[in-house]
Amino acid sequence: MALQKPEIDFIDGPAPDDLVSTDLVVGDGAEATEGARVLVHYVGVDFESGEEFDASWNRGEPIEFPLRGLIQGWQDGIPGMRVGGRRQLVIPPRLAYGESGSHRLAGRTLVFVIDLVDVQG
Repeated sequence: MALQKPEIDFIDGPAPDDLVSTDLVVGDGAEATEGARVLVHYVGVDFESGEEFDASWNRGEPIEFPLRGLIQGWQDGIPGMRVGGRRQLVIPPRLAYGESGSHRLAGRTLVFVIDLVDVQG
């Protein structure tokens, strides 16, 4: 498994209208399923600027989430991953924090690189 914080390359072209999921490393462990609890390391950047807005790596440890509580792009993009895998998700606003609203990332297309560390249930 990749144990280093990933660098996210700038993506040329227009932002996608739908979720784009790309496996960077295919894991060989347990598979994440809809509704599972996942332990992940991740980096998130703004599609347009390439500016990092969040990273579990900066806190020094992965974070555990129930998939049901996450943005739709994660709920749709993580199932099917296997432990040990690294996946890039490009998430349009409607599957992230909405087209508009008070969240600082509303209206933004987001790029995440997610390392799946563990899966429970």
